[in-house]
Amino acid sequence: MICAHSCPVGKLGAKDTGGMSVYVRELARELARCGHAVDVYTRVHDPNDAQIIPLGDDARLIHLRAGEDSVIDKLDVFPHLPEFTRQLESFRKQNNLHYDLIYSHYWLSGWVGKQLQRRWDVPHLIMFHTLGALKNAIGIGEGEPWIRVETEKYLARSCHRVIVATEKEKRDIAFYYGTPEASIAVIPCGVNLELFRPYQKEKARQQLGLDGKDRTILFVGRIDPLKGIDKLLAALALIGIRDRLRLFIIGGDENSRREIERLKKLSRDLRIQELVTFLGLIKQTELPVYYNAADLCVVPSYYESFGLVALESLACGTPVVTTRVGGAESIIRQGDMGYVVDSNNPAQLAQKMELLLTRPEDNGRQAGAMRALAEKFSWSNVARKLTRECRAVRKSYFA
Repeated sequence: MICAHSCPVGKLGAKDTGGMSVYVRELARELARCGHAVDVYTRVHDPNDAQIIPLGDDARLIHLRAGEDSVIDKLDVFPHLPEFTRQLESFRKQNNLHYDLIYSHYWLSGWVGKQLQRRWDVPHLIMFHTLGALKNAIGIGEGEPWIRVETEKYLARSCHRVIVATEKEKRDIAFYYGTPEASIAVIPCGVNLELFRPYQKEKARQQLGLDGKDRTILFVGRIDPLKGIDKLLAALALIGIRDRLRLFIIGGDENSRREIERLKKLSRDLRIQELVTFLGLIKQTELPVYYNAADLCVVPSYYESFGLVALESLACGTPVVTTRVGGAESIIRQGDMGYVVDSNNPAQLAQKMELLLTRPEDNGRQAGAMRALAEKFSWSNVARKLTRECRAVRKSYFA
């Protein structure tokens, strides 16, 4: 597996570290549990990084030097990809390794995967996680460069299988890049059911120093205009019940400082600054207490390839209000588990948020239903589906 620009064990919620990192790390571990040997290659982002970090019994993360030993913008990684490729091949030869298949993540990794596929004569799978052409069509935030769009188009047509998380993403790749549908496989993302699980809300609130009467809303994710956090703040200002209302925003690092300051200013302009707390980066192992303490989780994004946050929240028994992005419609049962709204229009978000904040206290039935749905998305199920796809691709490749 190749994840060149973003370290799978990096700090979640940072500028370029999000759902893809969770996907790669969790899937590698689960594939190892199923009896497969998995090496995940990424670029060194800190000079103190160990070259090899175990991820599981037979899964490991391997850091390669390519460019500066520091976090750099993902587009700045592109000129260093030939060096990354050489380092990977050198490591493989020195350790006498043979790989049966390459699985690349994001277009930068796909570029590397394509070079290695030619040398090794093995099948190459790719998962883009987000699409440059679609992000440009949405038009929120910085535009994606032509080199990304053209590279994605080439990879989408030349890789032996494109893995997507939803049927919508399958249609998008076929539309924007002309990928034959027969070359696209839909395999939903997963959730760590051992980590994300429900437990007593009062206990979770006590851990966070919250009063039992607080009404708590949660946002988890990167601090990026595409995430629609400004729309969430505007929605918060429209909610009629202000008494003991709290919004926790989890995510963002020093690279997100400008966007965080913009959002803080918006909070002041909307006169809701006392209701909003920016918590910064929170370790993934600490996230369950926040999900369990919250009355609801909001995903106001313009675009998500899948939406792991919604699944994590449901696994903890906490309802979700989300825009119609990623796998939202296939995950959330309207009413019981939250709401899927057509857009992140603040009035739409506020209406559904208020419905959840004022509904009678759950007796456990709804939380149980959310948990039961989340259990269908275990990483073991994801690994089994991917394994079947990999075997089918290898059979076809070597036929």
